[in-house]
Amino acid sequence: MYCLLLNKFFIVMDKMHYEISLKGRVQGVWFRKYTKNAADRIGVKGTVENQEDGSVFVHAEGTSAVLSEFLEELKEGPPFSKVTEVNFSAAEIIGFENFEIIR
Repeated sequence: MYCLLLNKFFIVMDKMHYEISLKGRVQGVWFRKYTKNAADRIGVKGTVENQEDGSVFVHAEGTSAVLSEFLEELKEGPPFSKVTEVNFSAAEIIGFENFEIIR
C-alpha cells in the first residue's frame, strides 16, 4: 500500500495484483496485442501470454479501480475474439515496471 502526501492530505493507493485466465476464442485474434494496448491506456503493469490449452494468462498490477476497468476491457476483447470465461484471483505483488507480451 502506498501513501502520498498532497496538500497535507493522505491519499492511499491500493495497489493489487491479479492473475487472470481467459478462455474462449482468445488465440489467433490479436488478443495479446489488444490486452497490451488496454493495459498501456489504462495504466496496468504486468504480462500477457498464450497458454498451451488455448487460453490466455495475464499478470496485472494496479489499483482496484484500474484493475476493474481492465477486466471489463478483457471481457470485451478484440473484434474477432469471443471470451467465454474469465477467472481471476488476487496474488502477491511482483512490482512490474511496464506491460509486456510474452511470446
